Amino acid sequence: MASRHTVVVQHTLSELASQIDGELRGPDATFDGASIDSRTIAEGALFVPIVAERDGHDFIETAVAGGAVAHLTSEPNRVFGSALLVADTATALSALGSISRDRLAVNDSGRSDVIGVTGSVGKTSVKDLIAATIGADRLTHANPASFNNELGLPLTLVNTPDGAETVVLEMGARGVGHIASLCAIGRPTVGVVTRVAEAHTELFGSLEGVAQAKGELIEAIPADGVAILNADDPYVAAMRDRASATVLTYGSESAAAGAVDVRVADLELDDELRPRFTINTPNGSRSVRLNVSGAHMASNAAAAITAALAVGVDLDVAIAGIGGARLSALRMDVTTAASGATVINDAYNANPTSMRAALAALTTLDVQRRIAVLGVMAELGTDGDSDHRAIAAEAGEAGIRVIAVDAPAYGVAVEHVDSVDSALAALGDVGSGDAVLVKGSRVAQLERLVPRLS
Repeated sequence: MASRHTVVVQHTLSELASQIDGELRGPDATFDGASIDSRTIAEGALFVPIVAERDGHDFIETAVAGGAVAHLTSEPNRVFGSALLVADTATALSALGSISRDRLAVNDSGRSDVIGVTGSVGKTSVKDLIAATIGADRLTHANPASFNNELGLPLTLVNTPDGAETVVLEMGARGVGHIASLCAIGRPTVGVVTRVAEAHTELFGSLEGVAQAKGELIEAIPADGVAILNADDPYVAAMRDRASATVLTYGSESAAAGAVDVRVADLELDDELRPRFTINTPNGSRSVRLNVSGAHMASNAAAAITAALAVGVDLDVAIAGIGGARLSALRMDVTTAASGATVINDAYNANPTSMRAALAALTTLDVQRRIAVLGVMAELGTDGDSDHRAIAAEAGEAGIRVIAVDAPAYGVAVEHVDSVDSALAALGDVGSGDAVLVKGSRVAQLERLVPRLS
């Protein structure tokens, strides 16, 4: 078991100035870690003001008062103490992330492992499971929550603990070329693609467009690295042709025979929807029990175990690590309310693929009533209305009562309410014979309902 460091790699402003094309203003300073949020700045960290809907420069003084030892700035008249003046703070943050990538510790194999994870669904869960699996063997760092964009990814690298040998980087995309840009910063040695599904198709235009964007990760993996592909998804499996690295695959019992390196078999769920299954790998077969819920988590676990094997973690150590893994908040969190009702809080995000997985989990519970409180599935493009109606129809066929919150696209087959308060009233009394799924895209913010279920 690797020791758990908390000290972040230190940087000195004067050393960084030429590397990020900056000019030192004020006294030199050494910082460890960075933040773009003045409210959560850590003592001794660097504050990076981002110019977006609000101008982060307006919060520099607050960040310095809160403990920031230095800051970046693109405005010469906005210097408070020690600073680096740069042309663009977001560009400078990307450069700082790349520099931090260069400073990662080297493991016993003489390399620093960076594992990139992307996909339409499952990437945050897979990221969490990989971190737990490899973290059982060595100091491992990963994006907090879903820090997976052009700001979150370099921040993850800058905040990597000193001595970390492995970093797991979730990579999101809102267009073709985005993942390639993230790969240029993180330079992954291992890449994992989970699924290509109807998520953000409004931005990509089609599933083929989604596949093109997600496959940029596989193209970025060097020849001496490893590309890990989901054999159950034909769009992902086809990315083999875009890889120059060694390819490993994971999949279910139904995946094509002989085409899967790591396979899930004999899948069962316990009373809290936690999977138990056999994992068959080139290093042997083992029984696996997860502490997270949902049948689809078995596939996510197979991806994580494949990644662990790819970087040299012993299979038994990997199995032990994944058995205690926890997921980021609002993802298939199964709890029992004070009333005795079973609550599935999967409110972080939603698209047709993840919605079907959550509804399938709901149907497996041994209860008298199954209720789904659903929000909008955002950014589905021209097929959005039909996708919503299809989900409503499938839920109805499964005997699930659907309460749609401010989401008229689900159509006339479901109950409609306009707010969380109205949804709570529509639910009425729920108890030990009931199960309630809460799920929607982030804009719906349905997690507000969960603590009010009694």
